[in-house]
Amino acid sequence: MKWVRDRTGRFERRPYYHQQEIDVQCEEVLASYWRDRGKSPAFPMSTDDLTVLIEHEASELDLYANLASEGRDVEGVTEFFPRKKPVVRIAKYLSDQPSRENRLRSTLAHELGLVVFHNFLWTLDTGQVPRKSMRRATLKCRRAKILAAPQTDWMEWQAGYASGALLMPITPMRELVAGAFSEWGVAKRVEFASDRHFDLIDRVAAMFTVSRDAAGVRLLKLGYTESQTT
Repeated sequence: MKWVRDRTGRFERRPYYHQQEIDVQCEEVLASYWRDRGKSPAFPMSTDDLTVLIEHEASELDLYANLASEGRDVEGVTEFFPRKKPVVRIAKYLSDQPSRENRLRSTLAHELGLVVFHNFLWTLDTGQVPRKSMRRATLKCRRAKILAAPQTDWMEWQAGYASGALLMPITPMRELVAGAFSEWGVAKRVEFASDRHFDLIDRVAAMFTVSRDAAGVRLLKLGYTESQTT
């Protein structure tokens, strides 16, 4: 991680992570979780495990929050405080409706990504970051940005990438893709919207209990599929 100028105006400087750094740190978070419980890593990670992880990192997790007043399509909210663990709230309808399990999981992982990678900004001494970074701040996560936030919105983009890295960790992802590519005689990537692309998406979605959209985004960001414009 390195510090760069924050062009969004939230901070004077903000953290910049390479994708590989986020992947490694997410695996470390998961490994520590399993190690503390004397268990071996298991995938898919259960929704209960995701909630326990957030409860460990946050001061409060509300899985049945009414977020209607937060704006349209807001499914998760993380509130940061100076020198205090954050509060995480998840839209009630995600927890109430089993058909939205995948959306609940991706939202939980997104909020966990915010906490893991950004809470330290509110705990640093004021001499290291601008005074405004110590103020209370609420981040509202809309559905559209959970999977595909623009890189200009660095907090949402980093949290979105972390969401995929937590739900679909890099090591088992590489093993799954390597197995499929070996089976097909493919070297590096598959063609976008091809039969093999859809097959790969289905395999990832099934192994990690995520939506096909989330699986497709993760494969694209890791470079295993060609972009639609390639």
